[in-house]
Amino acid sequence: MREGGKLLAQVMAQLQEKAVEGVSTKGLNELAEALIFNYKAKPAFKNYQAKKEKNSFPFALCVSVDDIVVHGTPSDYVLRKGDVVGLDLGIEYKGYFTDMAVTLIVGEAGSPEVTRLVKTAKKALKIGIEEVKDGVIFEVVSRKIQNYIEGQGFSVITELCGHGIGKQLHEDPSIPNYVDKKANSHLRIKEGMVFCLEPMIAAGRAQLEKSDDGFGYKTKDGSLTAHFEHTIAVVNGKPQILTKA
Repeated sequence: MREGGKLLAQVMAQLQEKAVEGVSTKGLNELAEALIFNYKAKPAFKNYQAKKEKNSFPFALCVSVDDIVVHGTPSDYVLRKGDVVGLDLGIEYKGYFTDMAVTLIVGEAGSPEVTRLVKTAKKALKIGIEEVKDGVIFEVVSRKIQNYIEGQGFSVITELCGHGIGKQLHEDPSIPNYVDKKANSHLRIKEGMVFCLEPMIAAGRAQLEKSDDGFGYKTKDGSLTAHFEHTIAVVNGKPQILTKA
């Protein structure tokens, strides 16, 4: 998984470089798929069907623009200056999965608040990772993430969450970005666990609805969103980020 995570991070770095004004989201997907196959890996999302979905996802890369927080489908849409773009990508390498996501702003941000939104989501992930230790209750991680995001004046997306990962793309446990007494509130982090933390935030309200493509989730109030994700292993009692170049 460490090998796969490093490959995934390298692919994502190249995608970020190409996510510029004038490039289509479909073009980014084509690049992602080509790079994945070049590394002798497989796209984890293509033809994957989540439990709540009626159809399998037809692309290698999720590209979520502005009010779409996750699972946006690539299309002929051409990126424009000021777009807030989420890139979410997973691969299978030697029978094991890794998953990561970043959010970037195309060109210059429309306002300082947009920049602050993206920086808040990125830092929320960093704060969550810092709390990962052998023996710590997952709720501690969730609370730190929630408190930081809400302290910055943004909303935590509560309808979606992080997850375990390994021989399957999505494994137990579910890891919310907020305190949820019904979801793993007393489950402890253990040595050898591998999971994905992925804070998802909105500038406005957190309520979501399906986007027109049938796959994406967007904010009902049309507010901007941001999303970051890493695959993390617990090694020697501490977090090790696998999806780093």
